[in-house]
Amino acid sequence: MGSLWNRSVAALAIILVISLLSGLMFSTLAALSVLSIGLLLLVFYHTHQLAQLERWTQSDVDTPVPLGNWIWELAFANLYRRMRQRKEAEKNLAATLAQMREAAEAMPDGMVILTGDDHIEWFNWRATSYLGLDPEHDIGRPLANLVRQPEIIEFIAHRNFGEPLIVKSARDPHLILALQIIPYGTEQKLLVTRDISKLEEVETMRRDFIANVSHELRTPLTVLCGFLETLENLPPDDPEAPRFLKLMKTQADSMQRLVNDLLALSQLESPQNPLKEKPVDIAALIRGVYDDALGLSAGSHQINLQIDSATKILGSEAELASAFGNLASNAVRYTPQGGIIILGWYNTGDQAVFEVRDSGIGIASEHIPRITERFYRVDRGRSRETGGTGLGLAIVKHVVLRHQAELAINSTPGKGSSFAIHFPAARCMP
Repeated sequence: MGSLWNRSVAALAIILVISLLSGLMFSTLAALSVLSIGLLLLVFYHTHQLAQLERWTQSDVDTPVPLGNWIWELAFANLYRRMRQRKEAEKNLAATLAQMREAAEAMPDGMVILTGDDHIEWFNWRATSYLGLDPEHDIGRPLANLVRQPEIIEFIAHRNFGEPLIVKSARDPHLILALQIIPYGTEQKLLVTRDISKLEEVETMRRDFIANVSHELRTPLTVLCGFLETLENLPPDDPEAPRFLKLMKTQADSMQRLVNDLLALSQLESPQNPLKEKPVDIAALIRGVYDDALGLSAGSHQINLQIDSATKILGSEAELASAFGNLASNAVRYTPQGGIIILGWYNTGDQAVFEVRDSGIGIASEHIPRITERFYRVDRGRSRETGGTGLGLAIVKHVVLRHQAELAINSTPGKGSSFAIHFPAARCMP
């Protein structure tokens, strides 16, 4: 600006000098004429440049700044530099906003920006799926007109910023959402929606687990307490005492098995319990499982052993023995007397397979997807009669997962079942 002022002063000085020289060389009238003409030309020049500036200010934003000349060259150059700086700043701001938008779009939570009167300013794609919003039509509209769930509308209207709202999605009944309102700025609000379906599922499993454990322990404890009270009132030589003691031991053994299975399952699920790997002679292990099954059956079943492979498995011998033993004992428990049970070990392709087949009661297809859940029983009464804890197949599932194997279950009611563990090639050793 100082340079512009200096150039203007210099132009006036030149006009004055020319006027004085004209006066000295000619006359005072000549001097005044030169001065008047010079000032008029200067005024015309400035007016012209101002007119260019005025036309530019009324043109499109992207119209280039006029070049200018002489005195105004610097002014237009400075204006051009400022415009370039502003465009660069806008470009950087746009890039920053684009990054923030990308980050918001990548968020696993639904995000909706609301005005003070709860009109939608912006939302990400998660909010589209969670709340059913339309990015092409819903910007600027009241949220209450777009969300049909009364509890959500009431939650927003009450301005309850402290506690989240837990609600099922109207679009997907299996989807459970947690809604939280976060105020910011002057009157703006951020509505955050989060999918907590998995958390709710875990919480449900926790509640069910506690309820099941309590139920499973309550029955034998009730029986034990009842027999203890009875024994207290019996004479020392009462002939019924041994029978009561035997029944009490049966219930105590049942609780012991349940506790042991719970501890085993807890260890399998613990991240602080890494798999202790070593080559396991599966053929020898299965022979031990076969002997245990014979003892459990006590001659009531025809149990066959078919070992067609010498493949060893890299894994935990104790865990594999537990999984194989649970499958074999289940086959014995749920196969009627005289039934056939086959324990097999063989190769298929590059995989090794341990299979337990039986001619037992079978399992209906609707139960198979849930049969490895804790305490899930197809027939609760029969399971208790056979001494099952309801945790055996859950243990098998976790052992299978820890060995990167797969459990295949096939069953036909009234004809029997097949449980096969397929070990991947990476765990097979010659």
